[in-house]
Amino acid sequence: MTSSRTTGAAPGATGDGAGGGPTPAELLRSPAYLRLLALAAVIGVPISALAYGFLQGVAVLQEALFVALPAALGLGPSPAWWPLPVLAVGGLLVGATIRYLPGGGGHSPADGFAAHPPPTARELPGVVLAAAATLVFGAVLGPEAPLIAIGGGLAVLAVRAARSSPTPSAVTVVASTGSFAAISTLLGSPLLGAFLLMEAAGIGGATLGLVLLPGLLASGIGSLIFLGLDSLTGLGPVSLALPGLPGFARPDLAQFGWAVVIGLAAAVLGTTISRFALRLRDLVDRSRLLLTTLAGLVVGGLAALYAVTTGHPTSDVLFSGQEALPTLLADPARYSVAALVVLVVAKALGYLVCLSAFRGGPIFPAMFIGAAGGLALAPLPGLSLVPAVAMGIGAMSVVMLRLPLTSVLLAVLLLAEDGLAVTPLVIVTVVVAHVAAARLGPAPHPAGGAAP
Repeated sequence: MTSSRTTGAAPGATGDGAGGGPTPAELLRSPAYLRLLALAAVIGVPISALAYGFLQGVAVLQEALFVALPAALGLGPSPAWWPLPVLAVGGLLVGATIRYLPGGGGHSPADGFAAHPPPTARELPGVVLAAAATLVFGAVLGPEAPLIAIGGGLAVLAVRAARSSPTPSAVTVVASTGSFAAISTLLGSPLLGAFLLMEAAGIGGATLGLVLLPGLLASGIGSLIFLGLDSLTGLGPVSLALPGLPGFARPDLAQFGWAVVIGLAAAVLGTTISRFALRLRDLVDRSRLLLTTLAGLVVGGLAALYAVTTGHPTSDVLFSGQEALPTLLADPARYSVAALVVLVVAKALGYLVCLSAFRGGPIFPAMFIGAAGGLALAPLPGLSLVPAVAMGIGAMSVVMLRLPLTSVLLAVLLLAEDGLAVTPLVIVTVVVAHVAAARLGPAPHPAGGAAP
């Protein structure tokens, strides 16, 4: 993922005009900025198309590996044990990519969702291969972080091919533009992707508009490309879309009490996942090939155990949860409370293991775990399905991502007409979970011993 922390400006920006440099308002009126907007529009088209092709390719290969192949081998529908050998092979491929290709397959998701410089030309093949092996073979991670890295890397390659020596700030803005285009509709709305990237990169002040406009333009164009390719290919959408849920009028006092409880529970669960993922990653790094393969076997075993004990498909535990979440919410009556509890435990353990060993994004599994946990709590007195799911999604997202604004929007915007009614509950839950997770996590080290 790209970062604006070091440059923090559009090409040629020097802050607010101090020291004789142009102000953001002057840059906005400059011909150079208009050229940047044109470049954003041009870059957004091919990067969005490549991102769409990557996601559709992953979906096709997943279908071939988990449905068509066992049927071709005479096993009928994918048996419960099938994920074990598949994920073992996936772990071996990811481990080999991380060990032998430049760039280590991209950044480890155990560090959470943070801003990173875009991969270089030498590192891009490893990022693509590690992400593809992670997603195709069923690891419990999402595509958003690799797509952000790939989009940023491709955009930088394009601008360096067009200009022999672009400025560092130009590289930052263009890389962010590529990332915007790559995830334009992945989260269901271009605005969600925009807020995600802005909050993770820490963009603010007058610079925000300068960096945001090219990204929004690329994101809007990317959305059109995704929609157009959906229509042309007939392959179906690749963005997250939740089904219609029961109507929700307004929150009450009891539900605000549950907001505190769910926030605290998510802080404990999410912090536990993060802590053990980091510790396990240190162990995996010592013997990458062997232990990443073993990690795949563990995740496959968790999925098999879940399927055997509950009678539900292994796909509930495997993969990112992007496709399983709408299915889960479309017919929650199919799942008993006990099955939902087993699902949360199995998905959380698989998520923990994959964070430590594989390469992918942390967003969709966190949302799925939060939603499944909310469904398990929904029958309790004073609670109901819609607020429970919304609070679970928001709370788990903020603990795993540490992005409070994005986490609120993930829960609110995806619930469509119910989103406005549940907003106060989601805000309270996200704030409680964020503060509690900060208290439960390791204490920060002040720079130079300075007071807060």
